[in-house]
Amino acid sequence: MIARWPARIPAGQVSAQLINTTDIFATVASIIGFALPDDVAVDSFDMLPVLIGKRKDDDPVRPHMLTQSFRGKFELRVGDWKYLAHVGSGGNNYTRKPLLEYALPEEAPKATGQLYDLGKDPGERHNLFFVETERRERMQELLAELTKRGGRSAPRGRKPIGVANLPLVDKR
Repeated sequence: MIARWPARIPAGQVSAQLINTTDIFATVASIIGFALPDDVAVDSFDMLPVLIGKRKDDDPVRPHMLTQSFRGKFELRVGDWKYLAHVGSGGNNYTRKPLLEYALPEEAPKATGQLYDLGKDPGERHNLFFVETERRERMQELLAELTKRGGRSAPRGRKPIGVANLPLVDKR
């Protein structure tokens, strides 16, 4: 994500916080000072503290990110780790043209899901489903818990910041 807001977002600031497009909802609500009801935007986190430089990477806003593929298959991201509770891309069909030429050979053909270390493998080429079994099991348990409670991941009782409460960035 790239954001620019002179006098509010420090120029050149970079963050490794996990963010999703769903977070725009809670972030904009926070900017305008609107308190979101708990039953609205249940997967949206307020990323405004990150944008204005008040939340550092060692204090994650979003502990994990639950998403769904184009076909409704769940995917879970925790830090650099990504678990997909399905095989294949979840949305793209690599078995015929024009995507066939981009299909990668499956490294774990008997796996019922996929596990990737995006810190070492951002291209998701090496499925660690059978290699990192403990991590896979923890992520499967978290995914089961999240889906059991309706998928909600954002905290309840979100408190907006409001533009009037935002510090100005010193441009010197």
